[in-house]
Amino acid sequence: MAASGVHTSFWGWAEGDPSRIAVIENDGATVTYAELAARAHQTAHRLKLMGLKAGDAIVTLLKNRSDCLELFLAALNCGWYYVPINHHGTADDFWWILDNAEAKALFTEADFHDRAREAADRAGLPMERRISRDLAEGWVHWDDVRAGQPVERPDSSVAGQVMQYTSGTTGRPKGVRRPVGGVSADASISALSFILGVYGMEPGDGAHLVCAPMYHSAVHSISVMALHYGQAIVMMEKWTPEECLQKIARYRITSSHMVATHFHRLLQLPQEVRDAADVSSLTHILHGAVPTPVETKRRMIEWWGPVIHEYYGSSEVGGTFVKAEDWLKKPGTVGKPFSISEIKIRDEDGVELGVGQIGSIWMRQGEQNFSYYKDEAKTAKNTFGQFIHVGDYGYVDQDGYLFLSGRDAEIIISGGVNIYPAAVEGRLLEHPWVRDCGVVGAPNAEYGEEVKAVVSLNPPAQANADTERELIDFCRSALSHIVCPRSIDFVDELDRDPSGKLRKRQLRDRYWPKEGSRL
Repeated sequence: MAASGVHTSFWGWAEGDPSRIAVIENDGATVTYAELAARAHQTAHRLKLMGLKAGDAIVTLLKNRSDCLELFLAALNCGWYYVPINHHGTADDFWWILDNAEAKALFTEADFHDRAREAADRAGLPMERRISRDLAEGWVHWDDVRAGQPVERPDSSVAGQVMQYTSGTTGRPKGVRRPVGGVSADASISALSFILGVYGMEPGDGAHLVCAPMYHSAVHSISVMALHYGQAIVMMEKWTPEECLQKIARYRITSSHMVATHFHRLLQLPQEVRDAADVSSLTHILHGAVPTPVETKRRMIEWWGPVIHEYYGSSEVGGTFVKAEDWLKKPGTVGKPFSISEIKIRDEDGVELGVGQIGSIWMRQGEQNFSYYKDEAKTAKNTFGQFIHVGDYGYVDQDGYLFLSGRDAEIIISGGVNIYPAAVEGRLLEHPWVRDCGVVGAPNAEYGEEVKAVVSLNPPAQANADTERELIDFCRSALSHIVCPRSIDFVDELDRDPSGKLRKRQLRDRYWPKEGSRL
């Protein structure tokens, strides 16, 4: 413990300030640092008695709860892979991950018992390793797992890893896997937590609001970083802009991780609601995952102040960051590489491109040893030495700032010209009539593809030809005509996953016959 009373890790806080609040649950219940540490250690000791060893995987199927953090910390201490599952999936989706990851234990809760049981049966997971926080036949109660186990920290000389399954656009999700071993749990989390320091955050008092499902890599990783910085984690299970503002004010939230969808929906609140909101406690709002339109982010900074900082990366590799002050000088950028990162822009032949030239983004972070688990072909396709390509396109300007253009599967090829939807979507979202939108390629007999926009409207705007013309003209007033929509379809809602990512493949498939699709 430092003389100031500031600690350097979650475990230091738990020992030196045991009554400090670690988690505020959805229902307002609190968990202290000491309580969370004790639970994590008891669960870890019991799993070790079951025979789990370094390199084994534990799978979680849970809502946003302190239980997620408990298991993350247990896995980190013991050299296990922590594998969170998107609980919106089917039993078949669950089975695939359990089987592919060779899971040694599954942790879940009552709402998912039926699908989880079917998945566990197919994966052949022993009954004693099916653990639930709720009492139910066929499940070991989590309290019984912890009962009688030591509350002291287990051996932490081998650090565990998160093994995130990426959804991709086709096929089964792939596990992003890095080898365990080589460093201790303390060294591992210290290396990870430097990211918060990059944005100027310091250990000490604060509260971190969880706005998205914790099965997403950035959400749970940044939450654990915030724990190591001594903050209280405030859980949200189902995000709404109204409740978000209420919790920011009530708990004096200082930090959070958000995506563009959160910003857009916050900005759609009535002006009087926004004016009345107390957001004065905010110091560090990190965002990424999906591109944020320039005007959306500018308006959020005008409202919340220069506290909105951005990063660009993926489950596979970390990349860039930019503070609010620098972004205002370079609107639209996702920043420069972290000190341990490097970026190259390459063409289809692997030739490195120059300033301002759009190509595939290749990133390297440290001396990483990465693979897609049990998929050597995909690993080889997406790696170039220690550089990784996750499907994104963009360019670097003369000052070294990265700008995103789109993804492989999103590129629209019209008359031989590559069109990137991100700029078009950003422009449409600037119009006050547009609640949400997606831009995809639709078949065109002459050009192969044409730009199609799918829009949901804010009332009282009406879905008609006049509205369509207004929105197309609005795009053309700021963008080249060739990239603007030729037509617009109107829907009540667009299909986004809980992290805010638009399900582009499903949107595009509406316009392409199964035979002849370019996917």
